[in-house]
Amino acid sequence: MSSKLLIIGAAGRMGKLILSLAAEDKDFRIVGAVERTAHTDTGKDAGVLAGVESLGIEIAAEYPSGADVVIDFSQPEAAGKSVDYCLTNGCPLVMGTTGLSDQQHQKLKSAAGRIPVLYGTNMSAGMNVLFSLVGKVASMLGGDYDVEIIEQHHRFKKDAPSGTALTLAENISKAANLDYPACLVHGRKGPDSLRKKNTIGIHAIRAGNITGKHEVIFGTLGETVTLSHSAQSKTPFARGALRAAKWLIGKQPGYYSMTNVLGLK
Repeated sequence: MSSKLLIIGAAGRMGKLILSLAAEDKDFRIVGAVERTAHTDTGKDAGVLAGVESLGIEIAAEYPSGADVVIDFSQPEAAGKSVDYCLTNGCPLVMGTTGLSDQQHQKLKSAAGRIPVLYGTNMSAGMNVLFSLVGKVASMLGGDYDVEIIEQHHRFKKDAPSGTALTLAENISKAANLDYPACLVHGRKGPDSLRKKNTIGIHAIRAGNITGKHEVIFGTLGETVTLSHSAQSKTPFARGALRAAKWLIGKQPGYYSMTNVLGLK
């Protein structure tokens, strides 16, 4: 039986891609496509907008009832409404929106006491393998290796550094016993920019239509180890979100991540 899927942020780049893939997936039946009030695509057929056949579902500002699972790739200001909807309707939530505040993260974790919640800054399988690897590498190399993270995205990305870069830094910090986020250094400028020990440098690049590239550099005197991930399109992120939604249905209330979905922990 197909699961009834509600997509939040449905007229955005990720939302349309998730819509197009879900429309071809027999495990899902799309029951709603939500966007912010007064969005220019409000009223348009969600399927046609996503480049597939008509679904008979319009882009709307109202959340319809009856969803079995919700995927949210919208904007931080919409996150709270998505959480409230899922709590009211008792359905799982896959939250892929980045740039959330500490208060919003806390609301997600609180909701996880009543419903299954999966939060991910990056839902591609490859990136989540990298999430798992960077901590292990940091532990093996030790404190003599400096750590720098470089992330690249398209000119339209609002938040910086990326949520993915922050997740990489957090995983390294845990493995290296560093004080996160106090250990982070966001770029460098000025005459007194000498690298300090027990810090992680993060550098954000915004240019053109770069889909997403992350490099983690472990460097010491005499050698450098670099781990990287490049996304040629957003398709791996969308497929990961749908994979997460399938996995989350039927799970007990809890706060999950893609590492759970992929069996990495």
